[in-house]
Amino acid sequence: MTGRRVGAGLLALALLGLAGCSTADGGPGTEESGTPSSAAPGRTGTPDPDGEKDDPQGPSGPADRSEPSESADSHGSRGPGTNRPASRRWRPRPGTRWQWQLDGRVDMSVDVPVYDIDGFENSAETVAGLHARGRKVICYINAGAWEKFRPDQADFPRELLGENNGWAGERWLDIRRLDVLRPLMAARIEMCRKKGFDAVEPDLTEGYRNTTGFPLTAAHQLDFNRMLAKLAHDRGLAVGLKNDLDQIPELVGDFDFAVNEECAQFGECDRLAPFVRRDKAVFHVEYSLAPDAFCRDAKRLGLSSMRKRLDLDSWRKPC
Repeated sequence: MTGRRVGAGLLALALLGLAGCSTADGGPGTEESGTPSSAAPGRTGTPDPDGEKDDPQGPSGPADRSEPSESADSHGSRGPGTNRPASRRWRPRPGTRWQWQLDGRVDMSVDVPVYDIDGFENSAETVAGLHARGRKVICYINAGAWEKFRPDQADFPRELLGENNGWAGERWLDIRRLDVLRPLMAARIEMCRKKGFDAVEPDLTEGYRNTTGFPLTAAHQLDFNRMLAKLAHDRGLAVGLKNDLDQIPELVGDFDFAVNEECAQFGECDRLAPFVRRDKAVFHVEYSLAPDAFCRDAKRLGLSSMRKRLDLDSWRKPC
């Protein structure tokens, strides 16, 4: 969840705790649950309301129309730096159903064509297993914040680390420093490529709208986000724009799909229309609204929408 949504996410978590979730999907009225993972907490780990600074050393929607760009046998076989033409990269189309699971062992039984899973916490074997089931797989990485629990945490210079972003063990990055961040982000995206992922979901791509500890501007954010898109495209991967609604008009041409949290909660879903108009999927979740409060509009707009728990385990209730 992005920094702009931290306060709303904490409220959603409280509401979910009070209301509970008694029905799920995978079929009506069923619940999907993953096996707890022993890996480090994912992007949606424990919120840190105190803002502690950590030591960096220490099928009811539109029909699925996802477009494959390669045969299953070619997954993971591309060489470094491969720049596949845009016409050959995978591009999910509006209405494509999806699963978003960042917590726990991946439940591969969900019958949807697209999975979005944590890039660090999942192996090439997991990606291959999903490919064997006919799924496309998106690689979640944190792009806008340092995480103390990632294996590359020591590679980030201390001067690039800003304020806590509301989540334990995370600090905003100084995205103005493209010279330093480019090779670090390239290494993360290369990890996704080597594991055989089809696409990348870089998170926290609207730091300029938050209190980061750095004087970030919209122009800095555009440069950083376009850098991420190019790094993915240079490796033959599709890339999604996470939230950052204000910059969609400038960035829709650079990204292959969008990922959004809570646009219905904040009355913003119409702002995602540029992606749908360009025949690009918008993968959308709500945390506190019931599906009957947002699904009608989501279908009208062509969004791929579902309700999820804030911890993004395997449970889902799609439109």
